[in-house]
Amino acid sequence: MKVGLITNSLAWAGMKDLKEISNWACDNGFKDLEVGPTIELDEKIFSDIKKEGKIDISALIYCRNFLDEENNVGDEHKKQLIRRIEFAGKLGIEKVICSTGVTKDAYYGARFNPEKSVEAVTEWLKELAEYAERNNVKIAIENCPMMGNIAISPYMWDILFDKVDSDKIGLAFDPSHMIWQFMSPYENIIKYRSKIFHFHGKDTEILYDNLKKVGILHNITEETNFFEHQWWRHRLVGLGDIDWNKIVANLYEIGYEGTISIEHEDPVWEGTLDKVEKGLIRAKNHVERFIEG
Repeated sequence: MKVGLITNSLAWAGMKDLKEISNWACDNGFKDLEVGPTIELDEKIFSDIKKEGKIDISALIYCRNFLDEENNVGDEHKKQLIRRIEFAGKLGIEKVICSTGVTKDAYYGARFNPEKSVEAVTEWLKELAEYAERNNVKIAIENCPMMGNIAISPYMWDILFDKVDSDKIGLAFDPSHMIWQFMSPYENIIKYRSKIFHFHGKDTEILYDNLKKVGILHNITEETNFFEHQWWRHRLVGLGDIDWNKIVANLYEIGYEGTISIEHEDPVWEGTLDKVEKGLIRAKNHVERFIEG
């Protein structure tokens, strides 16, 4: 098992050159990169980093609503995802991480019924599986409910994996999203052992005092005070409610030999490049406490 990082937080903070990111990551002990959509797909730069061998690039990530029918937005996102699958195949990048897409009829009022999108998602995932097979790439679906996704729970995973029986389709397992949806990540690592292709290192903190005041349906707007109304927030690994000793122990139990990819979305450690860098290092150091040397 090794610790890597998703490039998004560094790119958002101003470090957008992949070579610069890879050098910084190497210097600070990271072993792998998961490259986000803000990084240009420059074949030479990617190839040079991989050939150098100091750090791996095992994944690309592109999460969007691929089933958004408004102004052909979804079709454009599909093209971008397929481009990444082909790019990954050409350069020997093992995985492409994405969402499923969601149809607009899945939403009604404050409710969300992901099963309304199953038929359209199934058709799309079968198409993705063919692209993945053709390019020798694995598709890892993130379980984040945002960005257009219905693979958000074990219940939905069972439905989708039953309908799309492909060894090229699996999970980018992110335990942080299970916490704020009040699902346990631990036993599901064991249950879905054969489908966990990738793992995100991100935590979540439930703000119970706010939860008691506003409930789970309250949405944050520019007019509301974040710290008064937000009832959960993403945190760096080790600063939220997740037991990372147990997470890593369960990953060892299933024989996971891949990457725990640090995904930095902690609002406390954002704002400057220096804070983002320190946050990434802090998260890496915490999870490495539980990884055998």
